[in-house]
Amino acid sequence: MRVAFRLFRWLFALLLVAAIGAAGWLYLRPPALFQVGAGYSAKIVCSNVFIVGRDAPEVLELDVQAPGHPLLKFMRVSVDEDAKVVTASLLGLFGEGTAVARDGYGCSEVPDGNLAAVAPLPKAAAPAEPTAGIWPDGETVEPSQDPAVMKILDDPAMTGPGMRGVVVVHAGRIIGERYGAGFSAKTPLLGWSMTKSVTAAIIGTLVKAGKLSIDQKDLVGEWNGDGRAAISLSDLMAMSSGLEFNEDYGDVTDVTRMLYLEPDMAGFAASKPLTSEIGEVWSYSSGTTNILSRIWQASLGDPAAALVWPRQALFDPIGMTSAVLETDARGTFVGSSYLYATARDWARFGLLMLQDGVWMGREILPPGFVSWMREPVPASNGEYGRGQVWLHGSDAGAPAGQEPDEGFDLPDDTYWFLGHDGQSIAIIPSRQLVVVRLGLTPSKLGYRSQALVSALVKALD
Repeated sequence: MRVAFRLFRWLFALLLVAAIGAAGWLYLRPPALFQVGAGYSAKIVCSNVFIVGRDAPEVLELDVQAPGHPLLKFMRVSVDEDAKVVTASLLGLFGEGTAVARDGYGCSEVPDGNLAAVAPLPKAAAPAEPTAGIWPDGETVEPSQDPAVMKILDDPAMTGPGMRGVVVVHAGRIIGERYGAGFSAKTPLLGWSMTKSVTAAIIGTLVKAGKLSIDQKDLVGEWNGDGRAAISLSDLMAMSSGLEFNEDYGDVTDVTRMLYLEPDMAGFAASKPLTSEIGEVWSYSSGTTNILSRIWQASLGDPAAALVWPRQALFDPIGMTSAVLETDARGTFVGSSYLYATARDWARFGLLMLQDGVWMGREILPPGFVSWMREPVPASNGEYGRGQVWLHGSDAGAPAGQEPDEGFDLPDDTYWFLGHDGQSIAIIPSRQLVVVRLGLTPSKLGYRSQALVSALVKALD
């Protein structure tokens, strides 16, 4: 018995030492997956607290833990309201993530936690004051009394699980809108990859201003002297640059590393080598869009001027007063993913596209630019447009591995802005229709807003 007891004590001691050593190792060198999870948690909580005005515990539970990776259920966050800093870590111990809020610019994820190294930003320009009148000039809405439209918007199967905002615009007026519990017409909501289409429009404003041209090459200094110098702005817009980039969100890949482990997102993406012929292979890449952000900001020659350009050239002219486009820790807009705006303001952007880039008689985008955005990229088999938009009205946006559903009946000219977790804007020029649907709806739930849009088309027809 004594021998057995001594052996047990030795084994227990060894296990305890091993556990302490493992904990110490995890604390000092946490796996990248822990760090990605912590960075994601800090960023999402930060933006929702300081842009949207929600409570941190609610955001952590509903927006981070409930729909996300099982690891996220063990994340803990801390919010410093005075410093406007949010930190997160696994069990409060491992893989700390940090995000900092700056007025007018939303939140930046700070992968190394070094707040002193975060690029200083000038005071953000105040958004224009909303004008009086009927939407889209003002905020007064006179919803349609069409019972068929109302029935569709009141059907949870149509608006989908986790819906937070739906706005339907027909012939330039909001004819119906619905909001999820706790959300309203004044709640800024994250568009995720719908931000890519906004980035394309921002580039259009710079083409109009003569600062950029679609065929321009020699775009990035680090590419000088190698094959990447031949990549054109058009190649990047069409997701056909030939650059290596892994967009898989299931693990620590290029996209998750860029968003949550790299302070200079565009620099990380631009460092990738060529892996295919330029213009020959279509490859969806958030890294590509962040390179575009860096390029258009540099085209102005003045970092301060670049930071106010989206508001001056796009948001204010069309009344998107709620829009907040966030930057990374180096001051480059995260044009791939991070634009917050109310559902009505997302609808204003969709209406601008519907009107071919013209707003109240004023050209915001160059003539023909929206049509160019919608031209199919040959390498994408016609699924994607040259200006960071999705095509194929009835089939766009099917979750990976899922065949397009049958029964959709959408006009051939329907095109889409699509984002993670169920964000979508459908634009149908032939029906003068824009349908915005925002929410928190993971793809595993199988919801697609094509059924909603198809039903609305039939009701209006």
